Amino acid sequence: MRYLSQLFQALRIEINDEMGALKDLLISAQEVLKPGGRIAVISYHSLEDRLVKRYFKSGNFEGEADTDLFGRRKELWEVITQRPIEPDDEEQRVNPRSRSAKLRVAEKVKSEK
Repeated sequence: MRYLSQLFQALRIEINDEMGALKDLLISAQEVLKPGGRIAVISYHSLEDRLVKRYFKSGNFEGEADTDLFGRRKELWEVITQRPIEPDDEEQRVNPRSRSAKLRVAEKVKSEK
């Protein structure tokens, strides 16, 4: 039964272009947030979580940090939650759907220009 759940999840992710929508959200947040602005993202599976983690860490989706002409890292985000915040046992008991949720928070540190 677990296999079928994963199959339908994969179909839903692809059909709804959920990864593309998440990428658009993160890029838009980078454009509209002022320095000091924060973004909080809840992911529900590892593909989403990995994408958010890489973007907050490096400012892109590949995970490779951008550098300036002198080789210094361009920091776009300060990661507030070094590890994702996950629901405790009580939350999972009250809300079983929360079991796979992971919350990550980052703060914009400077503008791209």
